[in-house]
Amino acid sequence: MKKHFLLSLTCWFAALHFGSAQNNLPRVAIAGLGIESSTFSPAVTHEEAFHAKTGDQVFTSYPFMKDESPLRKQAQWFPSLVGKSIPGGAATREAYESLVTKMLDLLKKNAPYDGLYLDIHGAMSVQGLDDPEGDLITRIRQVVGYKTLLSTSMDLHGCVTKRLAQNTDLMTCYRMAPHEDAMQTKERAVQHLLDRLKSGKGKPAYKAWIPVPILLPGEQTSTRIEPGKSLYAEVTPIADNNAGIVDAGIWISYAWADAPRNHGVVMVVGDDKEKVATSAEKLAKHFWDVRSKFDFVAPVGKLDEVLNKAVVSKKKPFFISDTGDNPTAGAAGDVTWTITEILKRPEFQKADGPALIYASIPDPEFVKKAQAIGVGGTIESTAGAIVDHRFAKPVPLKGTIESIVEGDRDGVVEVVVKVGSVHVIVTQKRKPYHKEKDFERLGLKPREADIVVVKIGYLEPELYNMQKDWIMALTPGGVDQDLYRLPYKHIKRPMYPLDKDMKTPNLSAQWIPVSGK
Repeated sequence: MKKHFLLSLTCWFAALHFGSAQNNLPRVAIAGLGIESSTFSPAVTHEEAFHAKTGDQVFTSYPFMKDESPLRKQAQWFPSLVGKSIPGGAATREAYESLVTKMLDLLKKNAPYDGLYLDIHGAMSVQGLDDPEGDLITRIRQVVGYKTLLSTSMDLHGCVTKRLAQNTDLMTCYRMAPHEDAMQTKERAVQHLLDRLKSGKGKPAYKAWIPVPILLPGEQTSTRIEPGKSLYAEVTPIADNNAGIVDAGIWISYAWADAPRNHGVVMVVGDDKEKVATSAEKLAKHFWDVRSKFDFVAPVGKLDEVLNKAVVSKKKPFFISDTGDNPTAGAAGDVTWTITEILKRPEFQKADGPALIYASIPDPEFVKKAQAIGVGGTIESTAGAIVDHRFAKPVPLKGTIESIVEGDRDGVVEVVVKVGSVHVIVTQKRKPYHKEKDFERLGLKPREADIVVVKIGYLEPELYNMQKDWIMALTPGGVDQDLYRLPYKHIKRPMYPLDKDMKTPNLSAQWIPVSGK
């Protein structure tokens, strides 16, 4: 009896200690909404594209937040809603309002908070809004108040307005393009938040914000090559382990949206006013000084020229980026101009011609017909150009159905049709093809193909490591790499490179007030 009593007493004290420890931990919320949206694409993005997660589901988006992870144990966590869509057209106002309302309702439920981690992209376009992320963070502040320490992580292709900068306390962004450091950046944003809460330092006193009137596509500003490589190499020594500075970032911004906020920005946050200003101005000057040195991360050319080189090349697989209709930059993904031109060429019209994989075209009706016919059958129908038919009509496809695979998160159902020597991937919904398994699950072997054409800009790491040669084709679409062809009306002018002879802008630090001031 005595043993049972002592055991119960021990358990009671342990539970009391655990509860007390839990109560002493900071209360931290998680929220996020992200998409990269082209306003030059006729596509629109609906709510389901965001695949919104709520509650404990949110933790599955962050490997550093697993149950056993050190960060998970440093706070009481209250995940609300995090929704992320692959890039696309502008989100409908209805989708945005629905997602934001759900997020705010969940935040109200568990308030108050000591801190909040906000996970956004920064280049979300919403019908009828000029600054969606600025609107979002303002509405979040109306719920959580200004005593809550708010830390924001962003894509370096995001846009930082004064409203967004003022309503956040800590801000960080990716330092690599392609974004191999995406998860590392999100973890840094959370760690900064916890460090400032635990130390009692709270909000940094100084936020230097410098607009830099440069607007270039990511394919010209990759950190794989100069001058982006050296420019971004300056960020880490300034931002990390530098007393008086919490973080620093260079936002390249997003070239395929037409709004006043679309331009480069440098931002540095910290406690030492002189260091913050000097560091921000140094980065901004470097950014401006190298503006004319930015160039495409790979050779570029017109499609005919690129195909001519690919057909005769001994380097296999030869990758071609179909850049204008890149769904991961915000295009509709169903432009048929490139595949139409490919199928016109006689070398691809015979089954024993150069083996080419084309990824991809979304068309739900084509997929439905293929499912009815089945693998091994012959299909004759048109595909694509449903959303964006400005450059070419739906492409006629007559060939053998090689595979039908269901269950993809983005594409839903994927069909491979062999037309001549071309393996065309048609999907129920648009889908990017970035990994080898994306092809292999369809029975395709990209390493053994002669040519692989992918709707993308710069190649993602797995594709880059797979290619033996690579050219970006300057093709039409919602994310046209030729910025001079885009009908900008609302960006601030002058803007480099659209106004090449513009005068050097004022690159001195502008002070953003502490949130709530």
